[in-house]
Amino acid sequence: MRSKKDKKGGRSNEGRNDNRRSGRGRGESASNHKSSAREASARKEPSNRKGAPKSAKAVVLEVFSNSPDAVFTMRQVTRRLGVTDKSGREQMQNLVKALVRENKLLAVDDDKFMMNLKVDIITGRVDLANSKYAYIVSEEREEDIRVYTEHLQYAMDGDLVKVEVLPSVRGGRQEGVVVEVLQRSRTEMVGLMELSKNFGFVVPDFKRTYFDIFVGERHLKEAQSGDKVLVRIIEWPDKPGKNPTGEVVRVFGPAGEHEAEIHSIMAEFGLPFEFPEAVEEEAERISDKIPAGEIAKRRDFRDVTTFTIDPADAKDFDDALSIQKLENGNWEIGVHIADVTHYVHPRSILEKEAFHRATSVYLVDRTIPMLPERLSNGLCSLRPEEEKLTFSVVFELDEKGKLYDTWYGRTIIYSDRRFTYEEAQERIETGEGDFAEEVNILNGIAKKLQTKRFKNGAISFETVEVKFNLDENGKPLSVYVKERKDAHKLIEEFMLLANKRVAEFVYGLGKGKKRPTMVYRTHGNPDPDRLTTFALFARKFGYKVDPEGDISEELNHLTAEIEGKPEQSVLQNLAIRTMAKAKYSTEPEGHFGLAFAHYSHFTSPIRRYPDMMAHRLLQHYLDEGKSEDKEEYEERCRHSSEMEKRAADAERASIKYKQVEFMKDTIGNQYKGIVSGVTEWGIFVEIEENKCEGMVRLADINDDYYELDADNYRIIGRQTKRIISFGDEVLVEVKSANMADRTIDLDLIETLKQH
Repeated sequence: MRSKKDKKGGRSNEGRNDNRRSGRGRGESASNHKSSAREASARKEPSNRKGAPKSAKAVVLEVFSNSPDAVFTMRQVTRRLGVTDKSGREQMQNLVKALVRENKLLAVDDDKFMMNLKVDIITGRVDLANSKYAYIVSEEREEDIRVYTEHLQYAMDGDLVKVEVLPSVRGGRQEGVVVEVLQRSRTEMVGLMELSKNFGFVVPDFKRTYFDIFVGERHLKEAQSGDKVLVRIIEWPDKPGKNPTGEVVRVFGPAGEHEAEIHSIMAEFGLPFEFPEAVEEEAERISDKIPAGEIAKRRDFRDVTTFTIDPADAKDFDDALSIQKLENGNWEIGVHIADVTHYVHPRSILEKEAFHRATSVYLVDRTIPMLPERLSNGLCSLRPEEEKLTFSVVFELDEKGKLYDTWYGRTIIYSDRRFTYEEAQERIETGEGDFAEEVNILNGIAKKLQTKRFKNGAISFETVEVKFNLDENGKPLSVYVKERKDAHKLIEEFMLLANKRVAEFVYGLGKGKKRPTMVYRTHGNPDPDRLTTFALFARKFGYKVDPEGDISEELNHLTAEIEGKPEQSVLQNLAIRTMAKAKYSTEPEGHFGLAFAHYSHFTSPIRRYPDMMAHRLLQHYLDEGKSEDKEEYEERCRHSSEMEKRAADAERASIKYKQVEFMKDTIGNQYKGIVSGVTEWGIFVEIEENKCEGMVRLADINDDYYELDADNYRIIGRQTKRIISFGDEVLVEVKSANMADRTIDLDLIETLKQH
């Protein structure tokens, strides 16, 4: 904790590991986050440190720990515990066997056991729950090991560590101490500079951090108090009670300024600020001329009606649609994708950079592209009235969406028109304008494809996408939810069909172990326990979801029922969390959400590295090549999935920052909202009007002392027994907006509707 001297600025590098990050509303909702859920469960379990009731295993283990060198028979164990009945003896036998499996006891022979005095060392990843302790997640243990921060050796969230597991004889969760940090997930951190006379401390933005970083005078790089900075840790303490020492790498400017905050987010998530010079130079050397010999190798679509449909502010057009009527009355519809791998060759500098980035990142005010602008907005972008090289999936379909044939291969196209979504939607709604007939034919077929997809079990969730109107300085003027209309869904259906057919084609090229390696996009089935919990919540809102029924059908029925209701966003988000995360894999495990047995990502190679891998693999197999190395591609899949998650986290952070900035000008305003999460510190409320989320702190609710009921996602007043639950509709007033912490504080005015 800070002393009075600290507050005046006279601090040293001793004892600065304060607990200012111990919850206090840093955006960790119990309904949203693993760590908060764990904290809730930690409050229920017996504490080793307070002599709480022992577990059955602990009672048995205590017999051995009292005489650690002695050997006991089962009969001696049961007699010492006063167990005389048959069922009790059987239970004791099972407990002893379990302790042997956990390496806490050693089996001397079939009926003799003793304490395992060997040091138990495991390897695992740090999952920081709060400023007091972390969990070590290890494949070597079914249950995570708790380590208090003073025993973490300054390991941070995500670090790989060796842990000595301590003998547990008093019940509760197994504990340990870190003996070695094997791999650090980060050595650079973003934070707020607090200057003293000859040194400074950086208070990290990263919420899962339990220490500040000391910076000496010669490493300050002219940073001022209140600046956002990027600091690199150059020395780790050799004992608890001190702070890591760092050096300032970048100064972003005063906290709260738009560029400083966005650059801080980029640095916090390890996003690149620019391309290396060698990458830009290699991109610039690529010719924009298409040789006649290259055209001769490709199927020519330049005379076929072709257009793109994209957002109004898009610059990289990586997909186009072509359409022409066949003599048999069916339609030939081409999905043409930018042929990125024609320009980006394996083992090139561009390839290495694309793999490293793995994805483009879309922050509120900018795109951090996977490929340099020369490629993403130039050579590979399917701009109107330009000949472009593409990799295509061409379908023969009738007007009912029945698929007759599919062709795959490299092509050349000429886009006749660049539509915005709004322009394409106008053609759909009015039937007028250039290419209106083609757009409406495509839309009609897309609707048939969508109907068939839902009938086959696809989930019909519409995710809420928050957008901002920004002024020239990046200040948010308004917040709105992006509306998805038929023009968006038209493009989506044909992209889904192309991705599905590419995956099915490669999957069908072999059987069993002879099946060729492919990059799939997979999505597992919902977790049954989570689904049951979700069904109970839905019931509180008056909706029935049968976890034992056809899950897709049940969820789609719920989606239809909640459409347009205040609880729609909250319930949909909860339902999505019951499901596994989508990922990239070489295993053809299927995609639950889309109800596809096989699915890949093929349609966005300008912005996703897995699509580049899919392009290369498909062409390799079209050329009758042998199966590629599966392990190598699986490693690339893992990296792509990790980078995708990082990008999503950065995008959410930038949205949250802009929401806080927007709400800063609404202090004192009252809004209707939905309780969207509960923690021991307060309740989170999502404002219906603009989808901004803030916290009502329990300490600020004055009518009673409220406690968390984590199992039922609610808080309960100790005296009044008043209940406020997840999903309740409430009226709140904006109290404050903290730009540094990216948090919004709310006051609860009244509960409007309870569930």
